Amino acid sequence: MRYLVDTHVWLWMLTAPERIGGNASGVIADGSSVLLLSAASSLEIAIKYAISRLPLPEPPERYVPSRMQATGLESLSISHAHALRVSALPRHHDDPFDRLIVAQAQLEGLTVITADPAFDRYDVPVLKTA
Repeated sequence: MRYLVDTHVWLWMLTAPERIGGNASGVIADGSSVLLLSAASSLEIAIKYAISRLPLPEPPERYVPSRMQATGLESLSISHAHALRVSALPRHHDDPFDRLIVAQAQLEGLTVITADPAFDRYDVPVLKTA
């Protein structure tokens, strides 16, 4: 099965894996699961790093690719179809990164791994971390 890992869950995988519970921890540990990280997460990380809201041990342009490789996550690029799908989503919340992740999950048939309850309001399969 293929899963789209929400930004905070991926960061937890690196820094606080004990925060990932429930079935999500098993899916992440299962070598047969395909785990994807959206380019939207890279954008979110880069912006938060640039405004000093996310400390990292090295700049995001080195941190993200090296840690993706270490955690075995594959990259999910943002297509025009993904970006445009955001306009069709209900306005459950205004986080542009989350909205893009929802759009990608819908169009690519992915389940989102997240702890964020906002995803529950969208028409997208969700695997909770707790």
